[in-house]
Amino acid sequence: MSERELEFVKEAFVTNWIAPVGPHVDAFEKEFCQLTGAHHAAAVSSGTAAIHLALRLLGVETGDEVFCSTLTFAATANPIIYQGAKPVFIDSDYTSWNMNPDLLREALAARARIGKLPKAVILVHLYGQSADIEPILAACNEYNVPLIEDAAEALGATYKNQTPGTFGHIGIYSFNGNKIITTSGGGMLVSENPELVAKARFLATQARDSAPHYQHSEIGFNYRLSNVLAGIGRGQLQVLSERVAARRRNFEVYQQALGHLPGIEFMPEADFGTCTRWLTCLTVDPQIFGADREHIRLQLATKHIETRPVWKPLHLQPVFAEYESIGGAVAEDLFARGLCLPSGSNLTDEELGRVIDAFLDVYKNLH
Repeated sequence: MSERELEFVKEAFVTNWIAPVGPHVDAFEKEFCQLTGAHHAAAVSSGTAAIHLALRLLGVETGDEVFCSTLTFAATANPIIYQGAKPVFIDSDYTSWNMNPDLLREALAARARIGKLPKAVILVHLYGQSADIEPILAACNEYNVPLIEDAAEALGATYKNQTPGTFGHIGIYSFNGNKIITTSGGGMLVSENPELVAKARFLATQARDSAPHYQHSEIGFNYRLSNVLAGIGRGQLQVLSERVAARRRNFEVYQQALGHLPGIEFMPEADFGTCTRWLTCLTVDPQIFGADREHIRLQLATKHIETRPVWKPLHLQPVFAEYESIGGAVAEDLFARGLCLPSGSNLTDEELGRVIDAFLDVYKNLH
């Protein structure tokens, strides 16, 4: 946080405009569109809320199937279950760690042959890196299946000089406390279609009809963002490029210091875009390094350095065990070998050095 955010919050207090909606919300939506190139935006309470609204807007109902990236956080798929629909998980590729375009096309073709196309596809842009959007969007368009882009982790990234999240039918972003910019909690839904975004705002404010009394013809949700948090978001938007630069620097420092170690490979940057390096991730080949990812994680933990495995694939999660997975070996391998290093935008050289020294000590102690 900085003085920028504080000034906007003070303005909300001075004007006594605290509750959901308000001038900061309107300005946040407008400024977000200006920054990302999105056409229309609705600020909501979380990225999860944005995904839920997207599924509602696309008419996803009980029994429908929704194709979804498997290597991601559970929040991507939970709203599918909210709607009574069935997720079908699609494996990753090694190029970007995101959804495999060829696998998606094959899955859509197979579903088309039996007349059972999914109601939507949710594509995740993982760890600050865009998926290969063009072939994925082309496959969706070929079968007339709308694409939802989950860009919760990828604000500030590029795909062929355009912002991930602005290609599909609907895009969603998150401003949760751990994201590259934050409103403490919050999200954004974007679309080229102004009617969809207007309907999202309507549903997010309890679907209150235009009437002098409280009247409701549809079920709605309490999903709108508060004016105070939108003020924080306006300040955070102004420093997005600085946050991206800081995260990319973290990655470069780690890579230069650890990339030479046998068996260590850092998450690649696909040649079709720029990755924010929201998190610095690497994989460990235990046969070459001399120990597995979990050994490294536990050794660093003894020095009060928190690292984490990469996302456990959703098709391996107990809560989604009953649902179909198409492929899965790549995501399972990345989970088995993948490790996320401390990646905060405010890490100091001393803190980065402490992580690096501890990591090098693990290697030295093995050899």
